[in-house]
Amino acid sequence: MKTILAIGLALLVSTFALAAEKPAAMPAMDQATMEQMVRSSIQKFKINDDVSVEDAIDSMMLRANNLNFKLVADLPLSEQVKAMGEEANYMRILAFCDALIAKKMVEHDIIFAGFLPCRIAVLKDAKGQGWIVTMNMDMMVKGVSLPEDLQPLAEKVRDTIYSIVDAGVTGDL
Repeated sequence: MKTILAIGLALLVSTFALAAEKPAAMPAMDQATMEQMVRSSIQKFKINDDVSVEDAIDSMMLRANNLNFKLVADLPLSEQVKAMGEEANYMRILAFCDALIAKKMVEHDIIFAGFLPCRIAVLKDAKGQGWIVTMNMDMMVKGVSLPEDLQPLAEKVRDTIYSIVDAGVTGDL
């Protein structure tokens, strides 16, 4: 009997523990509103016609290095898809970070960990046009309330990411 009670109590406790870890329910929204939110959270930039995706990436990496923003990940997704036996348009994800700023942002609010590191996708569409896609950095800067000491750091991240993107769009070395 004690074993059955112990098992029942363990199941009850584990059920409550799992329930506590579930994400909060989203407020009710219609499909159009949700799509608008998603589209507003992302920005896409056409790479200049005279700039290849490889040159765009080289320019972005050089700019990031010059701005002291570390490349922390390089994910060649189209190569991975091809290795799995399927064709794919060019797609590569670069991730950049200033670890000290990231630390401060996460210490302020753990939700910022979900945005780390700053990702920039470089891809070609079905017509072969190069694109750079990244998060709308103004949503981070203006969409949340930040203390005075973090506001300039968030603006620095935004400006740095947009500078990196601009280097890719123009092929600027």
